[in-house]
This record gives sequence, structure tokens and C-alpha cells, in this order.
Amino acid sequence: MSRIGKQPISIPSGVTVSVNAEHIVTVKGPKGELKEAINRDIVVEVNDGQINLTRPTNQIRHRAMHGLYRALIANMVKGVTEGFKKDLELVGVGYKAANTGNVLDLALGYSHNIIFEIPKELKVTTVTEKGQNPKIFLEGVDKQLIGQVAAKLRSLRKPEPYKGKGVKYVGEQLRRKAGKAAGK
Repeated sequence: MSRIGKQPISIPSGVTVSVNAEHIVTVKGPKGELKEAINRDIVVEVNDGQINLTRPTNQIRHRAMHGLYRALIANMVKGVTEGFKKDLELVGVGYKAANTGNVLDLALGYSHNIIFEIPKELKVTTVTEKGQNPKIFLEGVDKQLIGQVAAKLRSLRKPEPYKGKGVKYVGEQLRRKAGKAAGK
């Protein structure tokens, strides 16, 4: 058995989980609603406040899907109850971030500002305090979408290894390199 796949997922109060005939799992909670299509081979059972997943055989692909779908459903349940959050930090002189609604305006050292539209499912806030680096906060219920948008924002100006300038996750440890050795 998959160690992850065989663990039941407990359903918190205020959350409803349903599986329809097309194998689409729908999770509704106080923060929103998420849907995920599940492979037909994996059986999803909802009973007694728990979700259990079972697989038909011990084939490698069934074992892989067993753990995968259990993790995806667990993330959906956590997302609609608590939500997910990613924090990014802009390190560099003159780097700025501002938002109006879900449109993010970034100054990242290029000749022009970058206008980035955040999907409507996510909530974005920016903070600029004197003496500290500008920060971008992404919040939402879909873990995959938050990670994808955060990775896209980071890719606009990846942190470089010498001074660490760029867009990085808050708390991310960067591999730093030594600069040029002093001349003789």
C-alpha cells in the first residue's frame, strides 16, 4: 500500500465533499470551492467524516496515482478551510511593486515596468516599508495556482548569486558566490 494513499483524509466541519459519476471530486468550504478530475481506476469513498482512496491493483501507475490523488484532495480540503499563502520579496535598489486590484505593477530594473495580471481566484497585496524590501503576498484556495503564479513572478527576475538581487521567496536561502579575487 502507498503510505500516503492509505491514510484517510478527515473532513473538517463546514466542508462538504462530493464525488459525481464522472469521477470529479468537488470540495466546498468557507473559503471557496475546488474541483478535481480523478482517474477512473482510483475509487474515492466519502463516509463518516473521512475520505478514503483505494486502488484496484499493485501496478506501478496505480500506486503512483493512489498517493497523488490523496495528496491533491488533502490540499483541496486544506485550501477551502485555511487557504494557502506565498510571500515574495524584491531585493535590489529601485525594485518596486504596486497593485491595483489584481493587476501588479513591477519595477525590476528593466527599461520598462512589468504589468502582471494575477488570476481572479487569487488575492494579491503589496507592502513597501521604509528601510525594507518590497513584499508581495499571494493568497487563495488553490495550492497549485498560487505556486504557479509565484514561480512566474520569480522568473521575471531570478535572484542572482553575487549580490542576491531579484525576486525571491521570503525565507529562501540563496547560494551565494564569491566575487572576483582582488588583483595583485
